[in-house]
Order: sequence, then C-alpha cells, then structure tokens
Amino acid sequence: MRRVKTASGATAVQIVHKRGRTVVGIDHIGSAHDDAQLAVLLQLARARLHAGQQVLPIEEEDPTGRGRPSGQPVVEETASLIVWEALEAVYAWLGLDQIADEAFKALVLARIIEPTSKADTVRVLAELGVPGPSRVTFMRCLKRVIERDYRTVIATACYAHWTGQGGLALVLYDLTTLHFETDVEDRLRKVGMSKERRVDPQVTVGLLTTGTGFPLDVHLFEGNKAETKTLIPVLTGFAERHYVDDVVVVADAGMLSAANLLALEKAGFAFIVAGKPSSAAEDLADHFRRHGNHFTDGQTLEATRTMGTGMQARERRVVYDYSFKRSQHDNRAINKMIERAEAVTAGTRPLKKDRFVKISDAVKGVDWKLVERARYLAGLKGYLTNIDPDTMDGPQVVAAYHELYQVERSFRMAKSDLAARPIFHRIRDSIEAHLTIVFAALAVSREAQDRTGVSIKKIVQTLRPLRTATISLGNQQLTAPPRIPDHAQAILDDLAESGH
Repeated sequence: MRRVKTASGATAVQIVHKRGRTVVGIDHIGSAHDDAQLAVLLQLARARLHAGQQVLPIEEEDPTGRGRPSGQPVVEETASLIVWEALEAVYAWLGLDQIADEAFKALVLARIIEPTSKADTVRVLAELGVPGPSRVTFMRCLKRVIERDYRTVIATACYAHWTGQGGLALVLYDLTTLHFETDVEDRLRKVGMSKERRVDPQVTVGLLTTGTGFPLDVHLFEGNKAETKTLIPVLTGFAERHYVDDVVVVADAGMLSAANLLALEKAGFAFIVAGKPSSAAEDLADHFRRHGNHFTDGQTLEATRTMGTGMQARERRVVYDYSFKRSQHDNRAINKMIERAEAVTAGTRPLKKDRFVKISDAVKGVDWKLVERARYLAGLKGYLTNIDPDTMDGPQVVAAYHELYQVERSFRMAKSDLAARPIFHRIRDSIEAHLTIVFAALAVSREAQDRTGVSIKKIVQTLRPLRTATISLGNQQLTAPPRIPDHAQAILDDLAESGH
C-alpha cells in the first residue's frame, strides 16, 4: 500500500502488487483532498488487503462496552454547519452581532432555518448539530430582548447598513395583522379588521422598509387600531431616531386622511399615498366632459383636490394612472360583485357588506347606477403627493408607488417563511420580543435573497442537507466536510460577498 501525490495536489492511495521487485499490478483506491478522506481511503485499502485472510478480531476499548474493530473509522456526529455559518456571516455583516447574546442569535437563525416555537427551537438546534441554550435560557432571553431594547439596536443597524450603500430616498409603509389561537380578547389582542375575514383576536403590525423591501422598523399596535392612526407614530419615531426629514414616504389608501398628510408635511416628509378610486369622477371631471372615459394604456393625468377644512385645508396634487390590465381586473371584480348583489336580491345569499346592493322601502335590489359608475372608472388609480412636478413627474410618481409591493413581499416572507403567526404568547412583552426576533430574521433573509437572487426557502433547502461529519479513527478525530454541488457553491459564493 502506498500514497502518491497527484498533479492536482491530492494524495492517491494505491495497492501495489509485486512479484519480487517487479510491479505486476496497481489498484487505485482513490484520491484524498484532506485528512478525513485520506483516513477513509487508507481503511478501505487495508480492508482490501485483508480480504480472504484470517484477521484477528482485535477490539479497541470502548467506554460504552460495545467495542469496535481496531482502526475502523466511526462517524461520531454530523452537523449542518454550512447553512448555519453562512447565515451567521450575514447576521454579523448586518451588524446584528453587536447584540452580544448567543441565545438571541440562535433564536433568529433557527427561525430562518425552521420556524417553530421557542421551546421547540432546542430540538431544531440539536438536529442541526449546533450547540444551543436550554429552553429556560431562551425564555430568559425574551426578557432581555425587552429590557435591553434589542429592537432599537436592530433598527439602527439596519438603517446604518442600508444608508452605507448609498443613501435612502424612499421608504415604504404598510400594515398587516397577526392572529392568536385564542378566543379571549385583552387590551392588546382585539378582534379587528382582517383581510382574511378572521374573527380571532389579533394585533396589528406596521412595517417600514426601503424601496426594495429591506426592513427598517416594525411597530406593534392593538388589533382594532385604525390604519390611519398608525402611520404618524411610526414615521415620527423613525425620523427622530435617525434625524431623517428628506425621504419620500409611500403608503396605500388605508393611510389616506387629510390629517395624516398634513402631519407628514409638518414632519418634513414628502409623500405618495394611494387615493380612493371613487374620487376620480370629481378630480377628472374636465377630462370626462371632453373625452368620456377613453384612456390609453399607461396614460397619466394630473388634477388638484382640496383636502381638510378651515386653516387645515390644503390643495393636493393628484396623479392618475390608467392601465388596461387593471381595467380588465376591475371589470372582473365588478361582475363578481354584481353576482353577489343579485344573489342577495333573490334571497339566496345573506346580506353582508355587498357593494352593489340597494335597499329601498325594505326591498333589496341591485344599484345599477353604482355599477355604471364603477365601470366608468375601471382601470384608473390615483395617487396624492406633495412632490413638485418639476421634481417628480406623473409616471415617476406612479413608478414609486408600485414599489409598495416590496412591503407585501416582506410581510408574506414574515408570515410564511418565518412563520410569524399564529402567535402563542399572551403578555405584551413576550409578543414584542417575538416580533423583534422576526424583525431580525427578516433582515437576514432579505439580505440573503438580495445577494443570491434565490428565495430564503430555497437557500435553506439547498444548504441544510450539507452536513459536516466528525470521524474517529483510532486515537484520531477528524472533520470531514460535505461534497458541495456546484449550485450550492454558487449560493455560498454569493452569500460570502461583503455587500452588493
């Protein structure tokens, strides 16, 4: 048996057959690129040499009493260190490692890899082969999250990370709800407006992001808090923390109110907020008189609207955008609403919040005038802004608003990939701590996705199966890294970038 260095630097293990001094044959066992692989190849070579021969079953002493043949390699343990170390590097790059709390980091990274309860995170870490704290330590960590205000540290780090790449010109804001597996309401968990029509107690979460959806701040509100009441506290807090007063705020129609727009203006913010579709009839009255409801695809029109009363009244610029694709979508929605209204009229459907139902003298019917008005405005969407047209023209305003879908993508990631809901905590501090963990996990996930162009789910699915093995051979203990496929290596190379 001999070892030979190859041209590539590997070590080839061979069995050489000789007759006297003459080599009559060579069996190539394989080539090793590290000590662990070499140890395995040497053992295979020994096994082949002993094939067909009587070998004394010499046993090593084993504290378990089971024993094993001398020199046989044994896999002691395996660990998913590849995925863990890759995400750990992103966590550190974002500056989140300034939170010197290993339990918190474990909760964040484990949530990205396999979101589960805080108690079950112990099991996840054990399966990954990563040393982790006990369940009691995790519960204590939740208290530290609040006492040491980790969320402010995370928000500051996220802001510094993003502005370090070239400044911040646009922030996006939106709301979502997180429900609880309970029927009991309290001062925070309330039954409120739910897009999914749930009747469980819930909380409302406001998320502020960059134009690409990278999280900057997150806030918790009561489940029945009106949308319009959440925007100003979040933005004024953000402005005071980072001394920001020159960014454009983009929000959906749920945030639209004269008071909100005035407050944003007083705080020094420019804004783009979606308008109510029904307002188009008045705002574009001149266009409708001249051209009817004829628009070209992608056409933008400008109007002004007075909002507020008395000393609070302001003239607001309104930009309207027409999309043929949107008009098709609007008309399909109108047709469905007509069907529901007709079913209510026929008595085959109970009356709910159906848009086109008209009740006159206790008689239900379809409000065809309202239907006609809706069809007339199909395809139009308006945006209110205080940005001067010379600074941002109509198409630019529309394009900026369309970035709001990035917040929705972050919400979807938080709810599905990071399993932010349902929430099983009961006390407000525990809910706030849970949200802080999700905030940090979302920041790491968005950064990982931005670097690789691959979803966080796909990143984890690709890297988690790559397990490093610890092998004992005699008195030696070796570490054997996994073979990494090309597509996995490409992800690792992208994640290793020090920015983008």
